[in-house]
Amino acid sequence: MFKRLFLAGPLVFVLALAIPAHADTITYTATLLGSNEVPPTGSLGTGFATFVLNGNFLSIDESFSGLTAPASAAHIHCCGPVGVNEIVAVPFTPFPNATSGTFMATVDLTLAATYNAPFITQEGGTVALAEAGLIAALNSGDTYANIHDANFPGGEIRGQIAVLTPEPSSLLLLGTGLLATLQVVRRRIRA
Repeated sequence: MFKRLFLAGPLVFVLALAIPAHADTITYTATLLGSNEVPPTGSLGTGFATFVLNGNFLSIDESFSGLTAPASAAHIHCCGPVGVNEIVAVPFTPFPNATSGTFMATVDLTLAATYNAPFITQEGGTVALAEAGLIAALNSGDTYANIHDANFPGGEIRGQIAVLTPEPSSLLLLGTGLLATLQVVRRRIRA
């Protein structure tokens, strides 16, 4: 009995590492285009954003180019499906007042200053509820990022934020490793 428990220990350890926990880092991406705006803008501007959620911190890395006028604002909107305009949840400040550039920041989702005040109200009136609502919407694809300017005050380019999923080859490699580990444990138990 103890021999089996001792031999199964490494397997339990490997499986524990493979199962994601709530505190794991989650990466999201968005491709910003004029055709994604509601209604579409016809803009040839483009952008790409990566968001990394690590505990209560959200890192934002956004690049953009080809806007028809210098950017006046950019942010995450929440919480609705593709094709629906929603309220500003997290403003990107200070965002570059330019037609192309990059924006990088890390925000603390436990602070009221991270959010647009009406978003906190919409989510139930507390920062904790706003954080929970934003994270749930990020994970379900119900958020988008966009960039506004004088020519398009409602937003020139927009991109739905989606969870970045691992490549199938990475999942295959993980599965193969787990199967090999199971075989080794199985042989040791029989021995």
